[in-house]
Amino acid sequence: MSTHDYIIAQLRLRSDIDLVGCGLRGFKPFQTTVIEHDADCHISFDSCMTPPTVLETLATSYVAEADADSSFARTESGYLYTIQRRIDGATTVHFYIDSASGRATTNIATNDGVDVSILRFGIWVLFGVVLAANEGVAIHSSAIISDDKCAMFLGESGTGKSTHTRLWRENIEDARLLNDDSPIVRIINGTPRIFGSPWSGKTPCYKNLDYPIAGICRLSQAPHNKIKRLPTILAIGALLPSCPPLFAHDGTLQDMICDTIGKVLRSTPAYSLECLPNADAARLSHKTIILNE
Repeated sequence: MSTHDYIIAQLRLRSDIDLVGCGLRGFKPFQTTVIEHDADCHISFDSCMTPPTVLETLATSYVAEADADSSFARTESGYLYTIQRRIDGATTVHFYIDSASGRATTNIATNDGVDVSILRFGIWVLFGVVLAANEGVAIHSSAIISDDKCAMFLGESGTGKSTHTRLWRENIEDARLLNDDSPIVRIINGTPRIFGSPWSGKTPCYKNLDYPIAGICRLSQAPHNKIKRLPTILAIGALLPSCPPLFAHDGTLQDMICDTIGKVLRSTPAYSLECLPNADAARLSHKTIILNE
């Protein structure tokens, strides 16, 4: 059986089906024809798979993109993510990963067309487990490049992350978007780097690029523009809520993510930005984070 390889954040994801061909266009920039024997994560597709026994259900959630209910559970040798659309007759889809080997299996149907939304999110969960074990984490943020460095803007949905990075692009000459939803941060040779990813929310921005992190900034709406640097303890509190919420319920995964965040914050400044949705706010954060003024 032929396989298809993708390099994401310097990790190799292998799939038994062509993810781009089945509708996941965001994976195209990450395709590679350089084949190596080992993959960090290898996903097989088996419509007859029997999901492993659940030891503990860690979290349940609603996935708005797919209008589906989901659960994340611990098994004897890994994790099981289960998702089912809220429509009559919908198949329960399982994504299982052995955390030691990175071997993963899903029963999602592929013969009559793939449910793209569910497949996209399921792979994000599987790959997130592999990332955690490799000093990496996908962070819900909007990441923007300037002066060959990257700034990350965090915040709850609706607080204006995408608006703020759009204002950078409109008012700062060299600013360009890296990812608008789920960039990946990894420690590479002891140094934090930020990577584009195949997951970018509603904005189709899929770039196989990486940069040093100039700063991390949590946004909040305000009737003024004000930025301040956060002490480490508050920086951790600002960053953790933007990490994968499913993983917060598992001690092993959360410990690995906290270790990665700690390494990031040792060399990366974090800020709080209270702002209006205007050009002055973009110039203020750019001046502080990128220009260090």
